[in-house]
Amino acid sequence: MPDGRYWIQGVHEPVPTPPDFVYLRQAPDGSGWETGVYERGAHHPVGRHRTEAAACAHFRTLAL
Repeated sequence: MPDGRYWIQGVHEPVPTPPDFVYLRQAPDGSGWETGVYERGAHHPVGRHRTEAAACAHFRTLAL
């Protein structure tokens, strides 16, 4: 996947921020991890995960 098509919190954060991408980040409420799609200036969660490993596994399916 091209560098500008994904964003991983604290690991891979393209600059400038692309207009749309898949992402993996800590859940905003700190309760786990979130995977999703960023489009039109907003995060759209697709999955919430209790562990980082589970979030990474799901992120790989989104990034294909």
